Amino acid sequence: MARSPRNRQISPLLAILILVAATYSDPAGAFHSGGVGDCVGCHSMHRPDSGQAGTGFDNSISLTGSDPGSTCLKCHLKVGEKRPDSYLVATAEEDMPSGFPPVQLSPGGDFGWVKKSYRWGSGGGEGGGNSPGELHGHNIVALDYRFSPDARRSTAPGGSFPASRLSCISCHDPHGRYRRFADGSIGAGGTPIQASGSYNTSPDPSGDRAVGVYRLLAGKGYVSFKYDGAPFTADPPAAVSPEIYNRPEDRGDTRVSYGKGMSEWCANCHTALLGGTGGGKTHPAGNDVKFSSAVAANYNAYVASGNLTGNPSTSYSSMVPFEMGTADYALLKGTAASTGGQSAGPGTSSNVMCLSCHRAHASGWDHAMRWNTKSEFLVFNGEYPGVDVSGVPARIAGGRTRAETRKTFYDRPATVYATYQRSLCNKCHAKD
Repeated sequence: MARSPRNRQISPLLAILILVAATYSDPAGAFHSGGVGDCVGCHSMHRPDSGQAGTGFDNSISLTGSDPGSTCLKCHLKVGEKRPDSYLVATAEEDMPSGFPPVQLSPGGDFGWVKKSYRWGSGGGEGGGNSPGELHGHNIVALDYRFSPDARRSTAPGGSFPASRLSCISCHDPHGRYRRFADGSIGAGGTPIQASGSYNTSPDPSGDRAVGVYRLLAGKGYVSFKYDGAPFTADPPAAVSPEIYNRPEDRGDTRVSYGKGMSEWCANCHTALLGGTGGGKTHPAGNDVKFSSAVAANYNAYVASGNLTGNPSTSYSSMVPFEMGTADYALLKGTAASTGGQSAGPGTSSNVMCLSCHRAHASGWDHAMRWNTKSEFLVFNGEYPGVDVSGVPARIAGGRTRAETRKTFYDRPATVYATYQRSLCNKCHAKD
């Protein structure tokens, strides 16, 4: 009798091919692998050093794109991709026509939102308003993909970094020099990098092997391409991502384990917003701003507007993440998850950080906020608001369709919130 397909054994060759395919689909085995990729992935040895005519970028380093941002997006943006896909950070314009949202759902958000502008009603106040795309996040310059500098700001909010120079490599070191050593310290050279250190499946550093820092972020002493300003003064944060992270959250949160140092790292460019020279903290944030017992209790109790029956063991929400206050990577790896299974809330060793309220790249709301802070309702009459929903006031729909609003909540059903859900500021402040 012939053996059924179900019981057929896998040949040794097929097993090897499956293993190879799994290796290259693993984010930790991707192009960068925690450090620098192959040179010709970004540079062309025979490209004229001219860049794109009239762009202001000379491209004297022979990039394969017209500028650093365009070179990054050659891999991190894929025309025709209409589903979340691991390393993609932006949706192409042709894949998000009017009324349709960007589709990438990584914790950092989709840069496509900076190309989505909204206007409603007429005049100001109750009559109308607007939400220009350039307010929705970091306006990276990537001219090959029609990403332009912020026209409203010449420098970073709370800092001096010029908007005209902002690109992916303003934050991420393209050569991946920064590495984490076995003692937890970070440096830009020395012990070689064996792999990415960003994931809960990443190897641990050892005496003769380092791992890359979180997301190839730049650290102390970094100065990005063609910028002569002050170098970075803070190293990348202690953080760990689950291996699967670019996904809808309708069946459970994607939990990145933020340990410590994120706000301090953001202050490399936004110094005054964290209380640096010339400014004050617009909202308490950072390693030294721990949750009070009252705030931790609010967070753990808050489920939705009018519902304060939450349990500390299940209260975590990736819509309002927090730092755990630790650089213990064993703990961070054990907490990072994409199944919703790691859902414990904060304690008094936890702290708020910049990413508690903002997306790192961009979002569907002004100032890259995770939710709409300019409307009293996030859910209206049991549904996400939208211009295509009857009976929703224009100021609450905010010019967006219901599909666009839902996508900013990473496809969570509106039923996880109250029938008339108010601001998620209440997750910590519990005033509604």
